[in-house]
Amino acid sequence: MPDVRIVDVTDDASFALVPPCADPGFDHRTCDYWEDAERGSKAARSAWLEAALAPAEPRRTEPEPAFNPFAPAASRSPAGNPFAGSDDDDPLADNPFAPRRPARPQVGRDAPRKLGLVGRGLAIFGSYAKVLLVDDVPAAYTQFGPLSAYPRALRLRELYSRLPQSPLPAVITCIATTASARRGGHARFLVGAVCDDLGGRGFAAVEAYPERGARADATSAASPEFWRSVGFAIAADDDRFPVLRREL
Repeated sequence: MPDVRIVDVTDDASFALVPPCADPGFDHRTCDYWEDAERGSKAARSAWLEAALAPAEPRRTEPEPAFNPFAPAASRSPAGNPFAGSDDDDPLADNPFAPRRPARPQVGRDAPRKLGLVGRGLAIFGSYAKVLLVDDVPAAYTQFGPLSAYPRALRLRELYSRLPQSPLPAVITCIATTASARRGGHARFLVGAVCDDLGGRGFAAVEAYPERGARADATSAASPEFWRSVGFAIAADDDRFPVLRREL
């Protein structure tokens, strides 16, 4: 029996496991189609895979006071006030009774842009992506998360006033299997794991937004038939962009 396991994408090592798209013109690792409703793209962009250190915010400093030849020497020196604290003072640093603040998980500032996108909710929600491995070889990929994380999904959902507005669902924006791993049931297994995960995080429902008639290798959201095969039902029908929903 093959060894199947699922990995959350949270750091450089797990991000490196994200498999290539079946169509080399697209790339899960550089896609921001769902995150940017205006200019988002699924296109492969090799520059995005390079670490790009964000510029540090400039440190704020107080302006130097104008020179006063009649002022005492001590007042012209920054060390003249023995009660002035430094910018690095931490009021809890020397308090042995203060509770330690746990470090929140986060993606480094120098991470590739897509890793920053799937990891931006780590401190509150958790990872927005998972990879399924078969015998340690990446076979399937999925992206998901709260509706608020995906502006394009929010815009699409606004077209259907009859969709439930409360509680808002989680969404699965992307589900894909590598060309060599197809017809193995991996995408279905991965979606089931995501739904279990989302249910455990308190979501009452999850939605997907497939495109009818799209070429299999050109869509990130599978087909309506796929979603129905994994327990979703049509919540809002449309000739091109139906909404599929599963209660959790």
